[in-house]
Amino acid sequence: MNEIDKLRAEEIEALQEDAELLGGESLEEPSFISSDGREMFEHFRFVADKGQQMIRVDKFLVDRMEKTSRNRIQQAAEAECVIVNGKPVKSSYKVKPNDVVSIVMDRPRYELEIIPEDIPLDIVYEDDDLLVVNKPAGLVVHPGHGNYSGTLVNALAWHFKDNPDYDVSDPRLGLVHRIDKDTSGLLVVAKTPEAKTHLGNQFFNKTTRREYVAVVWGDFPEKEGTIVGNIARNPKNKLQMAVMEDPTVGKHAVTHYKVIESFGYVSVVKCVLETGRTHQIRVHMLYKGHPLFNDARYGGDKILKGTTFQKYRLFVENCFATCPRQALHARTLGFVHPRTGKEMDFEAEIPQDMTQLIERWRNYRKTEA
Repeated sequence: MNEIDKLRAEEIEALQEDAELLGGESLEEPSFISSDGREMFEHFRFVADKGQQMIRVDKFLVDRMEKTSRNRIQQAAEAECVIVNGKPVKSSYKVKPNDVVSIVMDRPRYELEIIPEDIPLDIVYEDDDLLVVNKPAGLVVHPGHGNYSGTLVNALAWHFKDNPDYDVSDPRLGLVHRIDKDTSGLLVVAKTPEAKTHLGNQFFNKTTRREYVAVVWGDFPEKEGTIVGNIARNPKNKLQMAVMEDPTVGKHAVTHYKVIESFGYVSVVKCVLETGRTHQIRVHMLYKGHPLFNDARYGGDKILKGTTFQKYRLFVENCFATCPRQALHARTLGFVHPRTGKEMDFEAEIPQDMTQLIERWRNYRKTEA
């Protein structure tokens, strides 16, 4: 198939990035799986009349869609985004009576037009091909139910508002991977279709370098290791992911970890992703018995280790207030530049809320000792 817009299958998830992004509603399911494993969401659907004369699908769609061009439809077909009766077709396909014609994309449909918003961006690096941004905790990546504005995509629309070559709604451009709303850290944005294809292939082939720092509950008997466990929707809670005991269920996921510092009741760990599943570190650490500190989705917002003394309880509550989100930060990101072939490595310092949290526990450990 044409390589344009081939995104890393392991990064394109069937779920919206986080259930909070959906305002607590059920997570949207994909409607189609492409030949290279991409999970696609239906954006438009048209059913040909019984008396439909045979016509090229690109003309059929242009006649029914406002604000689009035949060239754009042809590009979508090249990227396997034009589907007829459940199968991708070329732009030359002749539509027949009763055909069901859909346009699908690798992200859920934006219900409203993307409005550029002047939201500050911490840009770590930018050139003609890509942009690396340090996302703060609390910033949703994509618009969705309940979050139609104030997202990273809205901020990117503002940043590129004077760039005629960047269309924020074009699936061939934009974010190559995602992190959760309340996770901070580095993301790469492609400014050209070629850059997105190249970067997407690097994620797919696991040649990128990504390191996260997390604060988790508990002490580790071993100081480093690897967690392997398929991840799928939790059948008991649709807003959670979980490790599946049945090896035939879910998606293969691998997380390597190393303890950086231990404070007895909590630990600071470095996590290196081999795969990129929804909530992977959060789910794998829970599976290992070490939920992320203050991760409300997975039970880390309760006192899980320590004493029953009132003084300790107040200390932990102050720690929750210091870092009011799951303590997870995407610290490093490395890849090969899609145009120059140069190795690029970036690092974002651990944000203040997590550094203060770690310092609080460090001081508590010293006082306790």
